[in-house]
Amino acid sequence: MDLLLWRHADAGEGSPDINRTLTPRGLKQSQRMARWLDEHAPAELRVLVSPATRTRQTIEAWRSDYEINPAVGLDATPQSLLEAAGWPEAGGAVLVVGHQPTLGQVASLLLRDEDSALSFKKGALWWFQLRERNGELQTVLKTVINADLI
Repeated sequence: MDLLLWRHADAGEGSPDINRTLTPRGLKQSQRMARWLDEHAPAELRVLVSPATRTRQTIEAWRSDYEINPAVGLDATPQSLLEAAGWPEAGGAVLVVGHQPTLGQVASLLLRDEDSALSFKKGALWWFQLRERNGELQTVLKTVINADLI
């Protein structure tokens, strides 16, 4: 199974939090990542997006077919996100567009089996892959892409 975690791009301040929108910088970050995804994303990809405006704007730079799922939203937990994605049993590929600290907590669980958080840059994408090697399941960090460096 492939699990791609994309943190929403740069957003402005505001309240309520769910209605915050992307800044001009955030729009550029989303467009850069969209170009990268055009070339590299798995062909069959399920996309789960937080209900927050900034996450929807982030994914809409690339595609319009996605599922809004509160389990990956502002109040998500690592467990709710992994369950929504079906990790690791679902197979295939899932892209989640979400938020810190949940994305960093998921990355920490997958890489270190620890209940801590790694830091995701705004607009960054982390791609994990579950594989079997010598009869053992392994989580592999396939790539980390910083939108500002594309």
